[in-house]
Amino acid sequence: MRVGYLLSHYPAISHTFVLREIQALRRLGVEVETFSIHRTDADELLAAVDREEAERTYAVLPVRALDLVASHLVAVARSPASYLTTLRLAVRRANPGLRGRLWGLFYFAEAMPVWRAARRRRIRHLHAVFGDVASDVALLVCRYAGDGWTWSMAIHGPDEFFDVRPTNLVDKVAEARFVIAISDFGRSQLMTISDERRWDDIHVVRCGLDPTAFAIDDSRERSASVSLNQPHIVCVGRLTHVKGQALLIEAVAQLRDRGLQPRLTLVGAGPKRDDLQRLVTDLGIGEHVVFTGSVGQDQIQSIYRSADVFCLPSLAEGLPVVFMEAMALEVPVVASRIMGIPELVEDGRTGLLITPARVDELVDALARLLEDPSLRQRLTSEGRRKVLSEFDVNSSARKLREIFGQLTNEDPAPAVER
Repeated sequence: MRVGYLLSHYPAISHTFVLREIQALRRLGVEVETFSIHRTDADELLAAVDREEAERTYAVLPVRALDLVASHLVAVARSPASYLTTLRLAVRRANPGLRGRLWGLFYFAEAMPVWRAARRRRIRHLHAVFGDVASDVALLVCRYAGDGWTWSMAIHGPDEFFDVRPTNLVDKVAEARFVIAISDFGRSQLMTISDERRWDDIHVVRCGLDPTAFAIDDSRERSASVSLNQPHIVCVGRLTHVKGQALLIEAVAQLRDRGLQPRLTLVGAGPKRDDLQRLVTDLGIGEHVVFTGSVGQDQIQSIYRSADVFCLPSLAEGLPVVFMEAMALEVPVVASRIMGIPELVEDGRTGLLITPARVDELVDALARLLEDPSLRQRLTSEGRRKVLSEFDVNSSARKLREIFGQLTNEDPAPAVER
């Protein structure tokens, strides 16, 4: 079985879960080729596995003139009628206005090199991750290529659900051979914009972790190790408004006022870094907060293992893998009660949930965890069990393999892990 994964950027720091999924599929014998609209900059390839994956990924941009021209010439020669029909489709599907039409032409221009590269790699099914340019290009590739070519799409949220019009998500859900949602919440949102006859083609396949990569360090008893003089709170996520790091910074200032003197490590990069640093200064907690920037997967576990609590008080989310990572390493978590998160973080059982944007609840939840060793021990034990039983990437890959096999009419022969 051969499948092509198509993304806007691959590999990417914030999309490690895609790499894990691809690796798990390959271990099951699925031949996965990877395609990216944009080539990832070298300084963003922080781990050896990222650099290896980048080497084997076909990228359209930056444009290689000979490759672009040759792809279009080959496509025209193969089928002038399909070429012109697909071009008209790209323009017709584009968003209104000159800019929208221009982007439609860009998607068409990018589709032909992807088609040619996929054909060379004997790929006939493209799986687009996210509802962005990757799904536009996958649709155009398969419309041009015709019979025997299919495409599917994975929707993670929350961005895709904010406004479905710019991405034509309604049409994409209708046209994709099948759609993958990473949570029951996500599936419900896709169902609201699709015909009931399509609901059986919307599948829930959760992101996950490889349990062997998240072993527990038995030398450290976390439940007894918290120092109330300087507890360590860790947050991992892009520094954006929607992730809610500003709320966490305010909570740290209030915890300081309670005499807990917490340390906060913010892992990640993003457009809100300057604003967040100003907030830290304004609140007078500069000695309590560290910004690490982006961290590769070969280093992130050491940060999780140093944490007494993990917290990401998001305002909107799909189902963050960072919670899975923290819980797998037996770090107690605090999260917002939104979207798909309660499917992973069950309040009082596998973590603590707060009302979104409520700093007072956030402060109370963090203080409660830091001051109650028995609660931490219970949550961390149940949290790890939850992740290993329901968010194992190998189980997710087996489900994906079955779906790919059934819906691409390929024989999903018994899996042989390798």
